Amino acid sequence: MARFTLTAPEGHQLPTDVVSYGADVAREDTLRLLGPLEGRRVLDLGCGGGHNAIALARSGAKVIGVDADAEQIAAARAAAEREGLRLELHHAPLAELAFVRADTVDACVSAFGLAQVDDLDRVFRQVDRVLKPEHSFVLSLPHPAFAVVDGDDPELRVRRSYWERTPQDGDLPRTIAEIFTSLGRANFRVDALIEPEPLATSPRSFSWSPAMAVLPATLILRARKQGS
Repeated sequence: MARFTLTAPEGHQLPTDVVSYGADVAREDTLRLLGPLEGRRVLDLGCGGGHNAIALARSGAKVIGVDADAEQIAAARAAAEREGLRLELHHAPLAELAFVRADTVDACVSAFGLAQVDDLDRVFRQVDRVLKPEHSFVLSLPHPAFAVVDGDDPELRVRRSYWERTPQDGDLPRTIAEIFTSLGRANFRVDALIEPEPLATSPRSFSWSPAMAVLPATLILRARKQGS
């Protein structure tokens, strides 16, 4: 089944002009979830091949990119060099951010980078540690409702329960309530929850599936670190 990933198939390029949160949905230039980026220190968690990290740097941000996949970090480094941009890149588990000091990050973004992370609570606690109080953490994940149907089936028949716990394509299924609760446990207050409709444009991306026309494939949340 087609889905948004951090790695484009051969011959395809993910956009690097504006931060993307998912396939065929509005991007940061429309949603405006991160606010001004010029001069801000931004953590891209699960940065993959660096498409969003490059977009952030182009907007004037000082970017720290982290990914657990060494090949993805190498690809991000090569992409930044091609673009003539400076990125601080780290190959590390997403829950191990000891190289970032507490309360020093102005914003954190993660676009589908946490879909395969087993311990979200631990990751969220680390983001809370490094983020400045009252600053934003914007993340997108596969929408749990989208996994219920077979996106390649023209009749979109239900194939699994919304509460199914078996991983799908490596992604670990979570309900919206579970994500919301995990953020709250880590000292975050969710102030935006978006289930974006697909853009009325064509051609579609390589991730497009007919199911995306009737079910949200992407879930976007913005949470703020509480405290002063």
